[in-house]
Amino acid sequence: MNLVETLTWLVDTSSETGDEGRLCTEIAARLYQTFGRESVDRVGNSLVVGPRDSEAPILLVGHIDTVPSQGQSPSYIDDGRLHGLGATDMKSGVAVMLHLLEDREVRLRDRDLIGVFYAGEEGPADGNELESVLTRAPWLSHAEFAIVLEPSDAEVQIGCNGLLNARVAFDGVSAHSARPWLGKNAITKAGSWLAAMHDLEPEPVEIDGLIYREVISVTRAEGGIANNIIPDRFELNVNYRFAPNRSIEEATDRLRQVCDGVDEFVIADAAPAGPIDINHPILDRLLSVSAAPRAAKQGWTDVARLGAYGIPAVNYGPGETGLAHKKEESVRLDDLELVFSNLRTVLLDAESPSELAGAW
Repeated sequence: MNLVETLTWLVDTSSETGDEGRLCTEIAARLYQTFGRESVDRVGNSLVVGPRDSEAPILLVGHIDTVPSQGQSPSYIDDGRLHGLGATDMKSGVAVMLHLLEDREVRLRDRDLIGVFYAGEEGPADGNELESVLTRAPWLSHAEFAIVLEPSDAEVQIGCNGLLNARVAFDGVSAHSARPWLGKNAITKAGSWLAAMHDLEPEPVEIDGLIYREVISVTRAEGGIANNIIPDRFELNVNYRFAPNRSIEEATDRLRQVCDGVDEFVIADAAPAGPIDINHPILDRLLSVSAAPRAAKQGWTDVARLGAYGIPAVNYGPGETGLAHKKEESVRLDDLELVFSNLRTVLLDAESPSELAGAW
């Protein structure tokens, strides 16, 4: 398969979060042909591909799951773009990973390359299988560097925002809708608070010359049990993307202040921001080869999780971040080829572990 054929196959193999098993099995079967079964380890619906005794490997990292379908059709190509669920986030990156791992010259280079294909990234943080992979394969923490092939707008994107989801609620008193004065409407009670949330603006935060934008959004709401009952409970999810200069605890305090006035506030999900203090020869080479600008990563990615295990990592992959999770998701085919070519050059040029040690 060429890159476009690989991406078509990936997009047309459904792998919404929680249903990645079939695609994981098919990727494994494909990689057996190159690496043999002994070098392809499965953890849940995730895969680690490459030698287990690597001294200081380079990791290629990508998630195989997608957000839920919004009724997208099977993949199709139009005007130089491939359209379909997951085309940009991030099956285009997974396609590049597969072709780099299968590239004979890259494999013969005196530098171990490990592929990590994992499930559950688009769901809650505690269901992200990269954590299980890193726990079950602790030797991965010896990696010299990792490239996460998330969509990056043809930029080398550093770090990432942290993530909080909070469940907030308003309480009322139920009553017959014909006599609302006998109750208290929990939904309309939230009106002024929702209006204030609607008016929140992104807050730019500059760190090391990079601009991260903190944003707080209401993403889900649920209330009421019948058309003729005044609701006594209104629950909402509030999503906060915070800059890398805040810890989870600091971000929680900030979000609690913003949500002042609610009757209940509970953190449901949290993930730390990604570290940005990266100074590494492979990063320098990637910036040079790609001629890509160094930019902030606005969304959350697993550079944060890798950083927690001491693995320096950056985001660089095909696709446009503005199309991620959209019904009209697509990717430029030229970007697919460009990222593959740039990463292939970087990997072929990467110094051996001993040479890197000398550089430090």
